[in-house]
Amino acid sequence: MGFLRSKDEKQMNLIAKTNPKSPITEQYRLIRTNIQFSSVDKEIKTIVVTSSEPNDGKSTTAANLAIVLAQEEKKVLLVDADLRKPSVHYAFNLSNIHGLTSVLTKKMDLRKTILNSNFLNLDILSSGPIPPNPSELLNSKAIETAIDELKGMYDYIIFDTPPVLVVPDAQIVANKCDGVIMVVASGKTNKQSAVKAKDLLMKANTSLLGVVLNGVEPDNGNYYYYQS
Repeated sequence: MGFLRSKDEKQMNLIAKTNPKSPITEQYRLIRTNIQFSSVDKEIKTIVVTSSEPNDGKSTTAANLAIVLAQEEKKVLLVDADLRKPSVHYAFNLSNIHGLTSVLTKKMDLRKTILNSNFLNLDILSSGPIPPNPSELLNSKAIETAIDELKGMYDYIIFDTPPVLVVPDAQIVANKCDGVIMVVASGKTNKQSAVKAKDLLMKANTSLLGVVLNGVEPDNGNYYYYQS
């Protein structure tokens, strides 16, 4: 069985919940373990998940990683920081009337915008209304204040951000977080694009925790994680 990922990430497969014994779910647990090993010398609480290009599976990865972290009795928040094409609220069947943009524009209190995912230990902060100026909002002092507050509330905060080569949003958020996981799709992601995306993330003065290779043929496994 290959990795189950819809081309439309609004229909992302939360396999870590629906099939916890799947080999794919086991690979998500391996990612979790690698993150925990990365925390030996430096505390890692805020993690950006991104990709070089669209439709590589970054939102699916972010959601399933959040689920397996929560399954280890860690308090986890999944933040939809893709303010241009949000998808997390679709996957968890939640409202997106208010969310991150409501907080950053000071229209809503942070704690009042956080939603229960119906998964034990996992909360969701959806994107909120799509703004005209996503990059400016994500580069504001308001998001730094929000991240500082969230660190006191959660063990892990996972940010789903837009692809690196499409807009600068992932770099902006990564600069404010402890590390980045980049998702690439086997047989799809252009190698030069992946290298360029990695270079841009490094220029953002962040730590690349590793790269997830998505969509590998069944004979070779379903999902791999490479620690940098």
